[in-house]
Amino acid sequence: MEDWMARSKKPCQTRTRRLVLVMGMFASVVLVFRSFSFNTRSVVSPSFPLLEMPVLQKRSPSSKDISSPNSMRVGEFSLLSDSTNSTQTSVVVEVVEKNKTSEVKEDNRVDEDGTNMGSDSDDDFEVDGDGDPDKEFLIDLGDGFVLEKIEGPDGYITLEKSKITKNGSFGEQDSVGKSNTSLVLEDVGGLNDGFPEEKNVELNNSTNPNKTNGSLPSSPPSVSIVPHEDGLIREKVDANANGTSIPVVSDILSKVDDMGALSNGSVMTNSVSADAGSVSMKKKKKQANPPATMSEMNDILIKNRASSRAMRPRWSSAHDQKLLGIKALIENAPIVRADRELHMPAFRNISMFKRSYNLMERTLKVYVYKEGSKPVFHQGPIKGIYASEGWFMRLMEGNRQYTVKDPRKAHLFYMPFSSRNLEFSLYVPNSHNRHNLVDYLESYVDKIVSKYPYWNRTGGADHFLVACHDWAPYETRHALRRTIRALCNADITDGFKIGKDVSLPETYVRSARNPLRDLGGRPARERPILAFFAGNMHGRTRPILIQHWENRDPDMKILGPMPPGVKSKMNYIQYMKTSKYCLCPRGYEVNSPRVVEAIFYECVPVLMSDNYVPPFFEVLDWDVFSVTVEEKDIPRLKEILSAIPEERYLELQNGVRRVQQHFVWHSKPVKYDLFHMVLHSVWFNRLNQIKIR
Repeated sequence: MEDWMARSKKPCQTRTRRLVLVMGMFASVVLVFRSFSFNTRSVVSPSFPLLEMPVLQKRSPSSKDISSPNSMRVGEFSLLSDSTNSTQTSVVVEVVEKNKTSEVKEDNRVDEDGTNMGSDSDDDFEVDGDGDPDKEFLIDLGDGFVLEKIEGPDGYITLEKSKITKNGSFGEQDSVGKSNTSLVLEDVGGLNDGFPEEKNVELNNSTNPNKTNGSLPSSPPSVSIVPHEDGLIREKVDANANGTSIPVVSDILSKVDDMGALSNGSVMTNSVSADAGSVSMKKKKKQANPPATMSEMNDILIKNRASSRAMRPRWSSAHDQKLLGIKALIENAPIVRADRELHMPAFRNISMFKRSYNLMERTLKVYVYKEGSKPVFHQGPIKGIYASEGWFMRLMEGNRQYTVKDPRKAHLFYMPFSSRNLEFSLYVPNSHNRHNLVDYLESYVDKIVSKYPYWNRTGGADHFLVACHDWAPYETRHALRRTIRALCNADITDGFKIGKDVSLPETYVRSARNPLRDLGGRPARERPILAFFAGNMHGRTRPILIQHWENRDPDMKILGPMPPGVKSKMNYIQYMKTSKYCLCPRGYEVNSPRVVEAIFYECVPVLMSDNYVPPFFEVLDWDVFSVTVEEKDIPRLKEILSAIPEERYLELQNGVRRVQQHFVWHSKPVKYDLFHMVLHSVWFNRLNQIKIR
């Protein structure tokens, strides 16, 4: 019996050993497969199933929803899973926009007599203090867990896994970790006519050697970014040594422009990093580079004209060849040696300006879109600091010389919206959220695109808008980024493109019936005050000015806010009329109505706003009638102004009086006035941007 049991037990032990061996081999295969998956794919989930490393891709301006179910919308981006050829199972994530609100400065500017003037808001968003200042987005992972976007003190945005308790608060958190591999842009430019031109991008691998999972392959792929005819950006990724292709940033060149990279070709570094549990994006910091001087802005203008980024028309128009012919006539303009109407030294090239202006009067036709309802469209302020957009809109829509009813006859297309009325009508006070304003304009563009063929022909490059509110660059930077934007907030670090966009003068119109009231000032030799400023403490520059100069020097009349009332307002005007130099420090943004006020009262403007592009920069030489002082030199202000010789001051003041005609409104437009100068700059920039070859 015992012998039989021993003999029967032996086969069982053999089968058990075989089964264990098979199971071990199977487990080994699974582990090898898992290890291979981790080493060849970038993942963001710390646990199985794998959540693939997303490709950063910009949303189309007309798109309202995320097209892919495996996508995550973050701000103006969507993170799209690259799972086309994948056999792995991906977690489907949904966006829960918990705290998609951003802090914006309220519309509370008050002028010297206490009248509300609106705000100089900052487009650098900060999360509303009502919630966690760092947590903006929740991504539902299921089973009560979410991924949160956490902004750390080092400037990185990190995703963290958190559990939501029954009362809605957050429980334990698992940090997804820091990144160690960066995608760095090297000398990237913008689109070149909208047609293919390769831009190389270097992928730097700085993987931590201690990491075994989730690291990118040690042999980086060759990556190139290629603009296409449709305005989108495609990526080309060559396989690395292991034959594995890596997803890269798509539409990165457009995003560099949208985020306001300096137009002088400086390098901006974005990091899109990945390891076995992280997604990090290094934010671009505003004012990262030294402020651009007037000379550097001149170089940017020349460079941008030589390498226009305007999109080549998708189909030809009879106007294209005509405009190219006009451009050639302007470039070969006869030399003007004397002119009684214009101050010749104030122009970059008086001959080209005269020829361009005369051809504009004889040739230019503008179609004004009828779509859109008041007050956002076809109605703008004609009094106060935002009056420029309202006056231009009124004079353009009522003009018979330049406007046409048949859009087929138009060279340019005007989109008549008021950025001030958009904010006034749609912005919810204290909401700290401007997304609905952007969406409203995107819907308007969608309507124009669906009804007319003209936008699609050039991608909007022959369309223009005129907007003076400080939020206009943010509201128009995506759907309207290709248009010619006449903006008061002309900041080259905030997306303003010298040579394409137009710096719009911010004019403080005190009387809508008589915009020329109180025009002029004392003669140059009857101005006893060296420098004058009075105003509220908006932004970073004015408090420094007050700190160094208020009540410090009898020659420097530097004041804070003046008391409300008519008497105070008249005192303010008299100070400007009797001062040699009128200080124009920036507010929350780079623009200030004091620039035009100084010219209005024949006081030499002192521009104290780094990276501000002064009005009509493409045609006027501001060194002839203004002084520029960098913000860092405020403590040396009197030294700088006192060092200007009397003869030089007299030339500057004479220049101010001679260019004054270009900065005033008339109820009926007058040659070379502000209406015509804005229209000419739009026309002139379009001619210098046009490409059909």
